Amino acid sequence: MESISKEDSSRKRTLFLGCFIALLTTAFGFITRVFLVDTWSEAFDLNPAEAGRLMGIGIWPFFVAIIFFSLLIDRIGYKLAMIFAFIGHMTWGVMGYLAYQYLQSGDIDTAYSLLYWGSLVFALGNGTVEAFINPVVATMFNREKTKWLNILHAAWPGGLVLAGIIFIGMGNVEWWIKIVITVVPAIMYFFILIRQEFPPNERVAAGVSYREMLQEFGIGGASLVAFLVVLQLNDFFGPGPEDYAMRYGFIAIGVLMVAAFGWYVRTLGRPILLFLCFIIMPLATTELGTDSWIQSIMHGIASDKGFDAGWVLIYTSAIMLVLRLFAGSILHKVSPLALLVISSVLAIFGLYFLSISTGWYIFAAATLYGLGKTFFWPTTLGVVAEQTPRGGALTLNAVSGIGMLTVGMLGAPIIGAFQSNSQIEQLQASQELVQAAPNTLLADGKMELPLRDETIYSIIDFQTVDMDELNRALEGVADPQEINALVADLKTKGTQRALAKVIVFPVIMLACYLILIFYFRAKGGYKPIVLGQN
Repeated sequence: MESISKEDSSRKRTLFLGCFIALLTTAFGFITRVFLVDTWSEAFDLNPAEAGRLMGIGIWPFFVAIIFFSLLIDRIGYKLAMIFAFIGHMTWGVMGYLAYQYLQSGDIDTAYSLLYWGSLVFALGNGTVEAFINPVVATMFNREKTKWLNILHAAWPGGLVLAGIIFIGMGNVEWWIKIVITVVPAIMYFFILIRQEFPPNERVAAGVSYREMLQEFGIGGASLVAFLVVLQLNDFFGPGPEDYAMRYGFIAIGVLMVAAFGWYVRTLGRPILLFLCFIIMPLATTELGTDSWIQSIMHGIASDKGFDAGWVLIYTSAIMLVLRLFAGSILHKVSPLALLVISSVLAIFGLYFLSISTGWYIFAAATLYGLGKTFFWPTTLGVVAEQTPRGGALTLNAVSGIGMLTVGMLGAPIIGAFQSNSQIEQLQASQELVQAAPNTLLADGKMELPLRDETIYSIIDFQTVDMDELNRALEGVADPQEINALVADLKTKGTQRALAKVIVFPVIMLACYLILIFYFRAKGGYKPIVLGQN
């Protein structure tokens, strides 16, 4: 019996290590894109919202993979999902390398296409990683799910820290090298996991049927997914404002999806799961949306002090890494929901102070933000796993998928739009610019800037400054270099101020977590549900 126990313990450790490195690989790819977004924006002449869309294509397809494999993974096996993820990560490395080569040869369109589609493949690989690692760890440690999911997800900040230090240390090397580095941990997890036997899912072992799993998600969950998918299809295939046939065609697809799913499950789903699906949307935007932009947002301040802005993300990630590794000790003293309430408050203050801090004070603000975001994702997944175990891989991964779809499709572009609008607010309110500008560009004491109206997904409206037109209007009246320097400084300040607008998301989360606390208190307190427990 002792030898069997040791063998089982060794198998669990090896499986966990492979899952840990697989998640670390996704973090490598994520921070690569964060570090390169400014480089790509300059190379392909992208405004902040367009850059946000390029960041988004490397995130939202995660949802497609995680949902697809969650529906099939109990039948095709975890190992096949792992192989698919490995192929996706390797493909991203190849396409990133080719994108750089085409850019150097002057073929910008082909280079951008390779970067765009390679990002999509990368995101599919990432989604597949989480499709198998979350249920594997929740099954192996089914009595301490929240603790071990937090430790597993320490791989995310661990990857951000490790890759960030490597990239900063490499300096200004060709950006394809930074992309190709992603394949190194991918090769590691592949050779660790290809020889392992994966355990059957907790749901399967408990005899919960496939239909019962789908019923946990229900019509409500399917409706939310269909809404997000329809928005993404409309943007991805680019129907014009007058292309009603394609637009309504996608809506019809969404309705049919919900109708077919509803006919089969005949239930709205678990209310608490639907509530957690809603919470993950602002949560993902607060954490991953902000992290996607933080290097770019802090670039101006960091440059003034002579350090790389990537250190801000590395610093907050280091905080996350340490705290997630010790999540067990923390959760022994604080309940999961109380921890999430505290995290929301810290994130609110952290984002506010990040929006106004200057110089080295940004690291004090980043401390609050890092403490705040640490437990958001894994603890919320822990609550899902503990409260909806009958949903198996689907409910656990659907929440992650919805979060990633939201931040990739809406979160990153919304924060980009916040930046554009904040830049304009700073420009219009600047008295220095008013004094340097001709009277023809003044209205009510403010700059009457040449603006372009932009929109994403037909629901995100924002404006950008037409710099060519502004320069033409100022030609011969003001010193172009002086004006451009002033405009650049004001836009940098506006970009940072946009973080104050992001506070709306953790405020929503705070309200939701308080509702959950009162809900469980009315039921006698928060208690995990364990399948097979009498």
